[in-house]
Amino acid sequence: MVWDSGALTNPDVRHVDVDGALLQPDVRYEWSVDVRTAEGSASASSWFHRGLTHDDQWHGAQWIAGWSDGALLGSQRPAPVLLGRLNLTHAPEDDAARLYVAAGGHTAVRINGKDADLGAVVPGFTDYDVRVQYVAAHVGRLLRRGDNIVSLELGRGFYGPLARSTWDWHIAPWHGEPTARCMLVVDTTHGPTRLVTDDSWEVVDGGTLRDDPFAGEDYDAAADRTLWPESSERPERRRPAVVVAGPRGRLEHQRQQPQRVIDRIPPDRIERTAPDVLLAHYPRLVSGWVEVAPPGDQPSRLRLDYGERLTAARTPDNLDTHGYFDGRFQVDEVAFPAVAADNVRDWHPRFGYRGFSWVQVTGWPEERGAGLPAPEKLSALVVHNDVASRAEFTCSEPSLVELHALVRRTILVNLHDLPTDTPTYEKNGWTGDGMLGAEMMLRNFDTQQLLAKWLDDIADTTRHTGLPAVIAPHGGWRADWTPTPTWNAAFPLLAWWLRVYGGDDRPMLRHYDALLRHARLEHDRTDGGIATTTLGDWVSPEADPGGGNPPEDLRVAATAYVYRILRTVMRIALVLGRRDDARELSGRARDVRDAFRRTFVSATGAVRGADEETFRQTHQVLALRFGLVPRSLQARTAAGLAADVRARGDHLNTGALGTKYLLPVLSRHGYAREALSVAVNPTYPGWGHWLQHGATTLWEHWAPESRSRGHYFLGTVDDWLFEDVAGIRPASPGWRTFDVAPTLTHLLDHAAARLQTPLGDAAVSWYHEDRRVVLEVEVPVGAVARLRVPGADGRRLGPGRHRLELAGPSG
Repeated sequence: MVWDSGALTNPDVRHVDVDGALLQPDVRYEWSVDVRTAEGSASASSWFHRGLTHDDQWHGAQWIAGWSDGALLGSQRPAPVLLGRLNLTHAPEDDAARLYVAAGGHTAVRINGKDADLGAVVPGFTDYDVRVQYVAAHVGRLLRRGDNIVSLELGRGFYGPLARSTWDWHIAPWHGEPTARCMLVVDTTHGPTRLVTDDSWEVVDGGTLRDDPFAGEDYDAAADRTLWPESSERPERRRPAVVVAGPRGRLEHQRQQPQRVIDRIPPDRIERTAPDVLLAHYPRLVSGWVEVAPPGDQPSRLRLDYGERLTAARTPDNLDTHGYFDGRFQVDEVAFPAVAADNVRDWHPRFGYRGFSWVQVTGWPEERGAGLPAPEKLSALVVHNDVASRAEFTCSEPSLVELHALVRRTILVNLHDLPTDTPTYEKNGWTGDGMLGAEMMLRNFDTQQLLAKWLDDIADTTRHTGLPAVIAPHGGWRADWTPTPTWNAAFPLLAWWLRVYGGDDRPMLRHYDALLRHARLEHDRTDGGIATTTLGDWVSPEADPGGGNPPEDLRVAATAYVYRILRTVMRIALVLGRRDDARELSGRARDVRDAFRRTFVSATGAVRGADEETFRQTHQVLALRFGLVPRSLQARTAAGLAADVRARGDHLNTGALGTKYLLPVLSRHGYAREALSVAVNPTYPGWGHWLQHGATTLWEHWAPESRSRGHYFLGTVDDWLFEDVAGIRPASPGWRTFDVAPTLTHLLDHAAARLQTPLGDAAVSWYHEDRRVVLEVEVPVGAVARLRVPGADGRRLGPGRHRLELAGPSG
């Protein structure tokens, strides 16, 4: 036995950290756990392979590339394929061989011509000057006795793009030619045999002639050497690999689930718009790519243009109207030889993804009497991180059920090793967007590790100034967005929510010093406690559909979020036992709160900025949600908010910041009817308007002219569906305690939600029966449910399934 935790009696234990110093790298360990509770006992066992934690554990593996950094920068060259050889005296069992691969950029790995199944678009994207992820897999099944060929085809990703983009990825501090570091370990009777990347490896040019995260990929099947790397044919095409310095960041295992091809969707219609042009439509917005089959017996060259919608000319809208990129945008080109050639197969991109509902295929020949191609020849492959579903929701209002489905779909199309803002246009980890969506991501999917990785990305951006950047990872984008406390709040809030939803204190502890420094800096930048921001309640209904701030005093939201930052870090300090820091932060927060009240809160309870001509819903919502309105005025503030909703014909007037909290604030202050009316209103602006327009995912703006149709940050209505419609929300870390507090039992016929928590499934269901409300609650072992409903307020339910009958609805 290597390690034994002994008996742990603390009821808050959810994670047990093994002393890492006791574990050896690249070694298999078995584990078992026994649990005894008042509800019974259980046990489990499994195994894991310890990864690599220090540079010397790579046994001399070097960073290698197809050519030296800088030698060909600015020139388009085929993706290099790195070739290594290992001779074995026997074919190993699957878990007797491990492959470890890191990359600057991405890599597609094959062993003896077969996919190593590491995932799609791997490893994950980071700030390569700080951290570089590696992926690992058991690959014994792919090895054979005798000569074995490992091929690593390299893609540029965000490590080495050549085309200019407005975010400066082409001149990022780490920028270089794509590179990889690899170690293959095979257990033998004489000890481990290793193949590591060094100058003994060779390089051939692959079939991918161009790859760019935004522009797309070009591929020539006739030039593809990845199908037969062991061939001795044309050896003059092989050249020695180049040993390079590689990324400067420390190597760490990719903690988030890999991106994978999750689904295959054929087009629901195909039409021919010109003799050699097809237009395909897919039933929902996709993040991924199209896998295309050779169109006929003869050589062909196809161009695929991807778009979320069509232009007036009925072509996919991949126009770069903002001038974000040099050259083309969302285009793939593929050349097929005659189908009799040995290396002809269906093709899809390897090193990036597109966002699309429409694809135009140019170059597809019109054969006499052949008609249109079969849909499966133009299948869309859905690509995102392979996260498991963790939640279910339903209710008696069909539009809310449909909206929930759209929220989940939109989250998934934006999970690409970080929460992107759109799978189509920017593909950036905007901190404000991720902050607003983090709770619904953690609730709906197993995103704990993905968001913990992204929290590390955010922390990496603070190392120069102490303040988070507006996108993470950040490649030195020269645009100065400061100050942005509204977006910067992602740093402490994400650390806190990883504790609340996953019961994990380690991210808070790991980043505590940076969190404390950030909170102090945000307060120090205020003017007597009043803050400002360049990014306010983004894309309110009055804002430009391409993006923009609302016509309001941005200081209100900015000051509210500085207060939220200070209060959140204060709570983190208390959890970690930093009481002196907590007292300091409490005092700073009190100063900001008092300044906010003096400046923005009137004697009538209305929250108003300077020189504002209209009532702003978001001001009231943030002030109420963050505790900035004096208790004596909260009822009046909420009443004013509800009155404005009614005066607008049951419409919201909020952008991304206010939308997250509008419906919960209304519902919890006695205005659930107004909240429901806003949620289902079919006219502009609102979610119902999107549904009326046939949305299959969520939009970036309330208007149909919205640039992106794959943007989740206005979908935070999903928080309300779980917490107020079904009525289940966490009350203590890791769902040790959760509240049951449905607020719409008098407005809907039924609602239900089920969630996987760190302790097991928790569920709430309510419905009407014989003029009473029946409430059913499922509590996992180790948890307690607190009822927050009339007639049973304050009652606590222990583990098990419970059924209660409550007084019938009124009002």
